[in-house]
Amino acid sequence: MNSETVVTILCGLAILVGVAGTVIPVLPGSFLIGLSLLAWAIWGGAGTAGWVVFAVGMVFVLAGMAASAVLTGRKLRQHSIPSRSVVIGLVAGVAGMFLIPVVGLFVGFAAGLLLSEFLRTRNIGTATSTSWAALKATGLGMLVEFGLACLAASTWVIGLWVAAAT
Repeated sequence: MNSETVVTILCGLAILVGVAGTVIPVLPGSFLIGLSLLAWAIWGGAGTAGWVVFAVGMVFVLAGMAASAVLTGRKLRQHSIPSRSVVIGLVAGVAGMFLIPVVGLFVGFAAGLLLSEFLRTRNIGTATSTSWAALKATGLGMLVEFGLACLAASTWVIGLWVAAAT
């Protein structure tokens, strides 16, 4: 097995982890995909095709990261949800990950977000509705980033086929 094959396999695994990382916040996401595409372009032996794949893939990666941030941020501002509540939700999510296997991250995030919003608003109804809006906004951002990460990964697979055929 030559070094180009090893690089290709490692980049493929890293891209797979990156795609998963767009929906599992403890894993690196789009950033890892971008680095993997760059590594494959440099050391994967695909030549010009590798650089074309890198350029097209990075358009998808950057669009996903930007869309996720813009969509989530816009919805949070519409509902006047402060960043502090989201940060508390993230901290509670990380804690939940260690307390409840498999679903602890998501349960902890939702519980931390709800608690923070309740402490801010002092009204459980308002806290529930703003927390639900924040969860939907976060989910929408993750979904868009996941879709564009899948397009970047698909671009790499197509580039792999093109490089193998030439």
